[in-house]
Amino acid sequence: MVQKNKHDQIDAVITWVDGSDEAHSAKRRRYMAQHQTVLHKNAINPHRWVCSGEILYCLKSIENNAPWIRIIWIVVDDVTPDLSSLSPKLRSKISFTYHHEIFPNFEDVLPTFNSLAIETVLWRIEGLAEQFIYFNDDVFLTAPLTPTDMFDNKKPVLRGQWVDYSSLQDDVTAQNDPGKFNHYMQINAAQIIGFSARRLFAAAHVAHPFLRSEMAGLFTQYPKHFTANIAHRFRELSQFLPQSLHNHACIAARRAIFKKQRDHVHIYSGQGNGNPGDRVSTMLQAITDTTNIKMLCINDLPQLEILVPDIRSLLTQAISD
Repeated sequence: MVQKNKHDQIDAVITWVDGSDEAHSAKRRRYMAQHQTVLHKNAINPHRWVCSGEILYCLKSIENNAPWIRIIWIVVDDVTPDLSSLSPKLRSKISFTYHHEIFPNFEDVLPTFNSLAIETVLWRIEGLAEQFIYFNDDVFLTAPLTPTDMFDNKKPVLRGQWVDYSSLQDDVTAQNDPGKFNHYMQINAAQIIGFSARRLFAAAHVAHPFLRSEMAGLFTQYPKHFTANIAHRFRELSQFLPQSLHNHACIAARRAIFKKQRDHVHIYSGQGNGNPGDRVSTMLQAITDTTNIKMLCINDLPQLEILVPDIRSLLTQAISD
C-alpha cells in the first residue's frame, strides 16, 4: 500500500543501543558513578541496555507486515547494529540518526542513557515524516498492518485503557518499585496536559503513532518540562513518558481515535517464571494462527529463551506474513 502524497507518508522510528559494547558499558559505569543521588532501580537495570538481536526481528516484522512504511529511522548513540542479514530491499529503507543530531542545543546532556530523554526529541529527526510510528526494538508486528491501523484521517489510533493511578501518588513503596515506574511516567505526562491521576489514559506496550507537529507544538508550549525531561542522563521519577504526553494532548484536542478491539500482546519480563513456558508457547502459537493480533512486545527475550528454548523460531513464525 503506497501513500498518495507526502502528507500521507508514514515513517517508523526505532531506538537502539548495544549495551554490551565495551566503550558504551565503560561510559555508562563512569556516569553512574558520578551521579550525585541514588538512582532508581528502573534506571540502572542492566536489562535496559541488553542487545539480543531483537531489532532484527522488529525490522523483519515491519518488512513483512507494513511494507508501506516510507523510511525506517534507527536512532543510535555511536554503534550501529549489524544489518547484513536483512534483505537489500529492507536495508535500502533504513536510515541511521545519531543522538548528537537530535539533541541540538542540548549537547551538554550527552551522552545519555535515558530512553525517556531520547524519546522526547525523536520528532527532531531531520527529514522525518509528519506521521511516524515509534517502536521499541522489542515490539514486533505479527500480522498485516494498514496505515489506518495507526492513523485514521490524520488522527493517531491509541491503544491502552483508562485507569485510576491516584493511589500511587503518595505510595513510597510503589515509587521504589521498578515495575511501577512507567505508571509514574504516565501520571506526570497526563498532569502536564491537565488530566488527573484519577483518570488518565495508560498507553499499552505497542508501537506508538506520533504526529511530529504535535510534539513540536508541545515543545514550544512546555519548554521547561521538555528541558527537564531531556536533562537526565538516567531515568528519574520526576520525568514524563513522551508518548503519553502526546496521547493526552491529542485526546484533549479531540485528535485521537481509541482502538476498540485489542490487537496486541505483551509478554513482560518475568512472565512464565515458575512454569515450564508452555503457556507462553501456546500464546505465541495462537498469535501465529490469527491476524487479529498485530503487535507483540517481549520485554526480556533472553529470560524468555530460558523458559522457551525455541522462542526465536516461534517469533520468526509470528512475524512472518
